[in-house]
Amino acid sequence: MSVPTHGNYHGYYLKRQSVTDPRLELLPENTFAGKHVLDIGCNEGWVTCEIAQNWGAHKVVGVDIDDTLVRAAWKRRQVVWSLQEPLFTIEAEAVDKMEVDDSNLIQDCLTQLQPDYFPASLQHSFGSLPIPPSSIRGKHVFPHNVSFRTADWTKEPIVEDAAGYDVVVAFSITKWIHLNGGDEGLCAFFRRVYSVIKPGGLLILEPQEWDTYKKAKRMNESLRNTAQTLKLRPSDFESILVGMGFSLARHIGTTGDGGFRRPVDLYVKEAS
Repeated sequence: MSVPTHGNYHGYYLKRQSVTDPRLELLPENTFAGKHVLDIGCNEGWVTCEIAQNWGAHKVVGVDIDDTLVRAAWKRRQVVWSLQEPLFTIEAEAVDKMEVDDSNLIQDCLTQLQPDYFPASLQHSFGSLPIPPSSIRGKHVFPHNVSFRTADWTKEPIVEDAAGYDVVVAFSITKWIHLNGGDEGLCAFFRRVYSVIKPGGLLILEPQEWDTYKKAKRMNESLRNTAQTLKLRPSDFESILVGMGFSLARHIGTTGDGGFRRPVDLYVKEAS
């Protein structure tokens, strides 16, 4: 396995595994409801799928630089679907009459579904369930409201960027962007984020603390060399983002255990 110099750890969520991600639990309840969401550095798609399944998002796109992780994210989507409570509580005739774009009505009907209804052992023993056509469930209902793409999003646009996003999630990626691209690379990333968020939209940022850079920069010579040039620190991020047109950060809390204990900040793109 190659060295994860972009933070593209395989098995990452086995280390911080939980039924629900505690970082999402810090957010206001309606953060993702009916929204178009981008999850940058999605890894194996655990958070991406949770937003799509449990938080009422209209559409969620996960992007990661590592194609192996992206392929694992597509598998995660099917696993999560297989563990969900069956759609027994809705009359089949009522579902058939729903318009595909009537996402609010469909989502209201699905809110009582239990995400982890079946034990994971069943999925391991018998395999994943097939995913039904979106014409039955609706294209803005899980699992059809989530997709994944392989790209270095700091440098390459993806097709969904053109429509813009209501919410961009950037969990635990700033350190890796900073160490790979330097101060200018990080600022360019923030500018790209600003450019794809709609006015009034949100950036949810989990910055890694400066002292965590020490271990990462030992991974290879390129990271070490870049680290020596860095003048910006995580404490500077808020002023940089405010200067670009975001609101002052709303520091909504700190969560996680051990080395994963980090702050989560919420920024709003102010109307121009």
